Amino acid sequence: MSFWAGKRVVVTGGGGFLGSFVVDRLRERGCRDLFVPRSRDFDLREKEQVNRIYEAAQPDVVIHLAAVVGGIGANRKHPGQFFYDSAIMGIQMIESARLHKVKKFVSIGTVCSYPKFTPVPFRESDFWNGYPEETNAPYGLAKKALLVQIQSYRKEYDFPGIYLIPVNLFGPRDNFDLESSHVIPALIRKCLEAKREARPAIQVWGTGSATREFLYVEDAADAILTAAELYDSPDPVNLGSGHEISIRDLVTMIRELTEYTGRVEWDKTKPDGQPRRCLDTTRAFESFGWRATTPFHEGLLKTIEWYQSTLSR
Repeated sequence: MSFWAGKRVVVTGGGGFLGSFVVDRLRERGCRDLFVPRSRDFDLREKEQVNRIYEAAQPDVVIHLAAVVGGIGANRKHPGQFFYDSAIMGIQMIESARLHKVKKFVSIGTVCSYPKFTPVPFRESDFWNGYPEETNAPYGLAKKALLVQIQSYRKEYDFPGIYLIPVNLFGPRDNFDLESSHVIPALIRKCLEAKREARPAIQVWGTGSATREFLYVEDAADAILTAAELYDSPDPVNLGSGHEISIRDLVTMIRELTEYTGRVEWDKTKPDGQPRRCLDTTRAFESFGWRATTPFHEGLLKTIEWYQSTLSR
């Protein structure tokens, strides 16, 4: 019998990048009573509207994905919005879940919450050992506060909340808007546009020396649902692929896959962001048997193919 059969489930952010795959996977796993509140109908920053969701859906399980997200540029431009919106939405969703006695609450954190100079690979035990990298610290700290809320609610109210920390995600349905996108969709779009317009070069922020780890979005969706089914502990859990790559090597790979032969001009006046990112995912495997399965190269190809398909519509 499916864990999800007969359960009422709410997914905030279910119309977004990660959320859309979580919703797909829920349906595949047998969930038939699914409520996805949309921002045009429910403002999660407003307490009364959050309570309306719980009263209407009467959920057994809540998966809270909604947040204000973006790349370095968007974080630098809107630090106040990224902090307030992400914090207040999560705080109110958790409090209302407590009051409505949900049976499982899944909160999604961010790798941006880790200290700027965390030893690689990032272990959950290092989560509090310093201040996050400055360009996305407001967003990282807002999400970090939700872990404190979940852990304190467990102590006082026996609240059934868990907290997951995914590394940078990528895949089909990602945001390809150059004003707010993360690095992979931005690079794919830049290379394809430069190729189409026969431009001799693309410009990339920073020096290329920073490293990142990326998790394919479908793997992330599977991890979230598996954790919801099997994990019940106050300790945060990393979700990653274990594959670390420099931005310089990432650019080279995307240029090859998109067949763009022009130059790369590095804008060293722009920040690199956190120097390195790579997660230790031992806890995820030991606690609920999850490991990423999509090879990075394969995930990039699927992402490029999906974006190209949107250009021909």
